Order: sequence, then structure tokens, then C-alpha cells
Amino acid sequence: METFFAAGKRFPLNRTYVMGILNVTPDSFSDGGLYFDPAVAVRRAKEMEREGVDIVDIGGQSTRPGSTRISPEEEWGRIEAVVRAVVSETTLAVSIDTFYPAVAEKALDCGAHIINDVTGFSPEMWRAVEKSDCGCVVMHPGDPNNLAGSAGDILETVRAFFERKAGEAARHNIARERLCFDPGIGFGKTNEQNLELIANPDKLRVPGTALLMAASRKRVIGSVCGNPPFEQRMAGTVAAHTASVLWGADMVRAHDTFEAVQAARVADALKRYRKD
Repeated sequence: METFFAAGKRFPLNRTYVMGILNVTPDSFSDGGLYFDPAVAVRRAKEMEREGVDIVDIGGQSTRPGSTRISPEEEWGRIEAVVRAVVSETTLAVSIDTFYPAVAEKALDCGAHIINDVTGFSPEMWRAVEKSDCGCVVMHPGDPNNLAGSAGDILETVRAFFERKAGEAARHNIARERLCFDPGIGFGKTNEQNLELIANPDKLRVPGTALLMAASRKRVIGSVCGNPPFEQRMAGTVAAHTASVLWGADMVRAHDTFEAVQAARVADALKRYRKD
């Protein structure tokens, strides 16, 4: 059975895993400011654990379009206390949402299990994680200057990117079992391309690796639901993620974690009763 490995955490790919979003930021697109206080952030992580979440993804920097980039020192300053507390006070796998190698190294030294890089792992990031046994979530960052998709079919483009990154990982002695790929919903893609990626995870899969779908509350969800406020996109998110799970995704990344866990359990039950 294929399995995703992350610093001692083992995720057999025979069920759906839920990654809960914990933004320790004042300006994230949907929940900025809610968990900026470290004590509040830790309470939220413990709540996620009670809800059945498998992984908590801690981020100290917004990656929404137009956000202001902060330094690695400031990012680590925002999340250090939260990372240390969640590692020591919960059994959750701890993922760090960062594109800074220095932040990744500090977090791994504190016991984090996964590095989630929305820029797709630079050579410096591969070097930062190669001596660890952490999991690596590698996202396709898209090209905001090429929204028309002139590079060709989006499925072929993203799959080729994943294959290339798997090759880079191998050159750094990082086994495929440590890799989880994310097609980067909402990053440098049109709504049509985003919907095509959500609907076709089986076309993106790289053998021996896991696949994450992360559409929670994003613009593509709003675009087909009348553009309600971010916090009113839970039902649309659950629909998109559930469909993606039924079509091949292994993991979903969500803000509304109670609902995400419940939906994942139902999707897994349906897959067991599917007659091929």
C-alpha cells in the first residue's frame, strides 16, 4: 500500500486525511487576525485535534494575491511559540506553510513533521529538508502572467511539473514516499483551469506520492456560488473537496475542519461501496 511518510508520522493512502489551516497572521484572505494571538492559535489546534483532523498547517505569512511579504525572521517570530506548543501538546502532524528555508529548518528542529511550500521547493528548500525525514508538500505555483494557459493543457502542465519536482527530490535523496503534491488551486490559474484540476486529480497523480487538494474558500468556489463572503463558502468547499476525494485526492486542506472531517469520512465510506 502506498504511504505518505513525514518525520515518524505514517499516512497509508487508504483513506482521506484532513489538513486543518491555522493562519497565525493578521492578513490572510479568509481568517486573517483570528488566530494571530499564539494562545488562541494553540487552542484552535487542540480543537482541530478533537474534531479528528490529522495534520495542522501553521502559517505565519499570507500568500493571498497582493499580500505584503514579511521577512523570515518576522515569520518565525509569529509562529515559533505556536509550533513548539502544538508539537508538545497534541498528537497532530505539524505542517509549516513557508517558502523560507531558514524557517523550515527552525521548525523541523522544533519537531515539525511537514514543510508545505507554495512556491514549489527551490533548490535551497530541498537542501533545507534533505537531511531530515520530513514530508514535503510541493505546490504548483502557477504563472499569474500566463492566465490564458498558453503553455498548453493545465493537467499536462501540472503533472509535468510534479514529475520534474519528483526528479529534483530524488537528486536530494528524498524518497517519493515523503512527497505530497498540490496542484495550487487559485495560484496563477483561471477559474476554468482550477475547476479542471479539482475534477481530475487522477490525471495528476505521480506514482508513489500523495496528492493534496486545497480549494478551501477560494475564489473558484465563490465564482460558481454567486461570490458570497469567504466565511460563507463552506458548503461549496465541501462539495469541491468531496468530489476531488472521490476522483482520487488523498488529502484536503480546509478552514472548516469539523465539516471537512465529516465529509471525508462519508466520501471514504462511499468509495468502499462503489461497484466498478
